[in-house]
Amino acid sequence: MFVTSPLWQGLTLGLAMIVPIGAQNAFVLNQGIRRHHHLMVATVCICCDVFLISLGVFGTGALMSSQPLLLTLITGAGILFLTTYGAMALRSAMRPAAADEARKAAHLGGRGAVLLGTLAVTLLNPHVYLDTMVILGSIGSQLATHERLWFAVGCLLASFIWFNTLSLGAARFAPVLSQPKVKRGIDLLVGGIMLALATQLTWQLAGQLA
Repeated sequence: MFVTSPLWQGLTLGLAMIVPIGAQNAFVLNQGIRRHHHLMVATVCICCDVFLISLGVFGTGALMSSQPLLLTLITGAGILFLTTYGAMALRSAMRPAAADEARKAAHLGGRGAVLLGTLAVTLLNPHVYLDTMVILGSIGSQLATHERLWFAVGCLLASFIWFNTLSLGAARFAPVLSQPKVKRGIDLLVGGIMLALATQLTWQLAGQLA
């Protein structure tokens, strides 16, 4: 009974959508390692999931798929952001001294910039709408009315557990993860993920516009 409950289904499917490494997870990991507004970053990611998953599960997920122009604009902005962030991460890996100075300067302020960066890496990625509003939304909308709420709660619980675990875990092990060789490897991984996703989105956009 528990295994097939809507709450458990939402939790497991939510984790399956959220856990695979991507631009958002890479951003959360990086902020956790820096211990720079990392709890705010996790909270913003969770709040975005609350909004998008609720829209999808409770019947308005079709809005995004019915607006091709909106998706095209989001994709274009996402490509620009991911390319810029990926290039910065690779630059950090190649020139760690310069990157450290830049990070120190960013720490003087930065809450607004981190907030905007979190929103960008979350909302400018078309895949987030596919995962939350389309996939989870379509599954949840097939459930009985009284089961949808528990399915949504399960999905949101997955988001809460994952982003807090990733953020707090990265901050907890920051002394290890911040070691030069480890940090360089993480920067290379993050930069590669960002640029690979930007390339994938570019091909998708080119196909849509062809």
